Amino acid sequence: MTGYFNSAKTFKSSPIGFVLWSILSFPLLGQPLDYSKDEFWLVSAEKVPEFFKQDALDSTWISKVDVFYVYPTFLSEKRDLRWNAPMQDEKLQKKILNKAVKFQASAWLECGRLFVPYYRQAHLRAYDSLHGRGREALLFAYQDVAAAFEYYLDHYNQGRPFILAGHSQGSTQLTLLLKNIIDGKSLSNQLIAAYLPGVGIESNEFKQLEFMTLPSQFGGFVTWNTMYDKPDDVQYPLWYKDRLCINPLSWDLSPFVNRTQHQGFLYSNGKLRKQCFDAELCQGAVCLKKAKWPISWVGQIYTSLHPGDVNLFWKDIGMNAKTRISAFFLNESQH
Repeated sequence: MTGYFNSAKTFKSSPIGFVLWSILSFPLLGQPLDYSKDEFWLVSAEKVPEFFKQDALDSTWISKVDVFYVYPTFLSEKRDLRWNAPMQDEKLQKKILNKAVKFQASAWLECGRLFVPYYRQAHLRAYDSLHGRGREALLFAYQDVAAAFEYYLDHYNQGRPFILAGHSQGSTQLTLLLKNIIDGKSLSNQLIAAYLPGVGIESNEFKQLEFMTLPSQFGGFVTWNTMYDKPDDVQYPLWYKDRLCINPLSWDLSPFVNRTQHQGFLYSNGKLRKQCFDAELCQGAVCLKKAKWPISWVGQIYTSLHPGDVNLFWKDIGMNAKTRISAFFLNESQH
């Protein structure tokens, strides 16, 4: 194998590579959740949060496209000794709905029917223990994500094209899903795009799926990792340096894009803020330059803007997804 799989040292520093190696090398870890039960879907064709019902103004693609979204890590408190989220944790589900679904998944709300499975995600500490218990926790979570997607394919998809969208652990899990179920298989013909922010992905990560470097490309994936002003000394060299990264203001490899192209950051108060920053590619990360408040205030405290990988480019993502969808259907009509 190549890329992430060249050495044990690489396994320890690359969550996607290590977890995939584990999947290939170790047996499954129990039974996944039963996704025929409505309680394990946060959002589905029949289950739409109240805060979404008035938000989708453009319904052009709702009847033709699906979006399968996997949320990032919320099990993160150091005092929480659980390695995986439990089957039913109403407090955790409410937190995911009101944060990840409302402020991240909503970026794709007008791009198709939205599906968000609840999965027994791994605790954040799993990424610090990829040689031991953390590996098992991430594998356990992956089985839920894979089972949810298989259920979606069997009961909802009916041949419709789809978008995969995630962040952080969600992107880790979707990368594994792409490798095991989509890459090099006929199902890839239905993939419009996979949005995988918040993880470091190598150029040879997939066999056939391409890193998309033009805004209207489809059938591949995009990824990025956000820093304030310049890369930090901790997360950047460990997870992101020299990995793939698109510029989310232009959706190509432009080394620098002016703030005039920034379509909108979704702030926690629900307000959309436009033209907030310039964006510069920094060998595996996108660094925000001359940012306006409140991003400038956050940047004084945290160099890594990992939690905002989606929110910071919220409107840009939605508009780009629609561009890729249009290109996908135009291509379909010509063949």
